[in-house]
Amino acid sequence: MAKYQSKGTCELCKSSFSKAGMTRHLNSCIPKNIGSEDKQNRKRKFFHIVVMGYYEPEYWMHLAVPAKAKLQTLDQFFRDIWLECCGHLSAFEINGKRYSVSPMEEYGERGMSKKIGDILEPGIVFHHEYDFGSTTELGLKVISEFETNIKDMSIKILSRNDAPEIRCDKCGKMATQVCTQCIYEGLGWLCDDCAEDHECGEEMMLPVVNSPRVGVCGYCG
Repeated sequence: MAKYQSKGTCELCKSSFSKAGMTRHLNSCIPKNIGSEDKQNRKRKFFHIVVMGYYEPEYWMHLAVPAKAKLQTLDQFFRDIWLECCGHLSAFEINGKRYSVSPMEEYGERGMSKKIGDILEPGIVFHHEYDFGSTTELGLKVISEFETNIKDMSIKILSRNDAPEIRCDKCGKMATQVCTQCIYEGLGWLCDDCAEDHECGEEMMLPVVNSPRVGVCGYCG
């Protein structure tokens, strides 16, 4: 897949920015546009977290994550948006400690019941892994924390990369399918017509989706 300038849209003001510019933009846009819904003026703490594919950084999101949310809630969010295909195991690595969906206590692993606000703070860099066979790794960083009166305590997407414009390796049209074998050589991006004649066969094809797990295992988006 050819390199390109990754861009995304701010969900708060609908402006478009480059990947690098989005972080700077949100630092000023969040205070202006995440408003109050609580007449009693109760403050609730959120973290601004950026997440991207560790080896596929062209796929990224900026999130507002409630400090009271548990790690398992963030894990499920990633599964729903980017990862879930076959019910694989997953884990976070935070400050040298491993938090697993199925912890092995004999190896010092912890569960995911911890509240995010108890273990994260601005500046922390951490990782998430999904599927310990055909692993998709995510890199995360806590950009800042902020307080708001908004009542909705769900994880919110502040911005997400626009779907990459990936061209067919054969004819140059927009790719719609990818070969799960050829992708490991940086090849196998195909349009529907060219996919019909691909030597690896139809059973090796998966749809092109906007996720760092594109072309892996049985992930279809």
